Amino acid sequence: MKNILAAVALVGLSTTAALAAPEKYVLDSSHSQVVFNYNHLGFSTTWGMFSGFEGEIMFDQEAPANSSVSVSMPLSSMLTGWQARFDHFMSKDFFGAEGDELVTFKSTKIEVTGDTTAKITGDLTLNGVTKSVVLDATLNQAGDHPMAGKPWAGFDATTTLVRNDFGLGKFAPYVSDEVALQISVEAMKAD
Repeated sequence: MKNILAAVALVGLSTTAALAAPEKYVLDSSHSQVVFNYNHLGFSTTWGMFSGFEGEIMFDQEAPANSSVSVSMPLSSMLTGWQARFDHFMSKDFFGAEGDELVTFKSTKIEVTGDTTAKITGDLTLNGVTKSVVLDATLNQAGDHPMAGKPWAGFDATTTLVRNDFGLGKFAPYVSDEVALQISVEAMKAD
């Protein structure tokens, strides 16, 4: 009888642990960036960045595959380092943007590939087109933030987008159709 009770208790504990819900983390906008680059006519690599965007991560540190991420940023928050380039990106040659159109990403699947790595598949909406993309992600660190005194997590990720997939292929192949993304985010546990 003791063995049966012990087994039931263990099953109960493991079921409770398995049902633990992911915890909500919100992005630290001041330490989260998406940097992009593309080849310009074979002469140079041109860079740009998004920063100050919003999002949340439902983070399950014990079972990362149960986590999820959702991010949005206004297209107008793009930084190119040169106003004329930004203006050209917002023209009809590319986005034809007239306001705060949003770029969004919402994960649909997380495949754990190592102790601190995963492939995050999700729907990226850009220029009114939604496509599935895969981010190669790394958990940099999770733990108490030394200054904020609360749980924090940091992640890096990379992917490559094809401009034509999003209706943005003007001047390809002379201006590279592929755009490399480097993503780095910090997120704090929500109160």
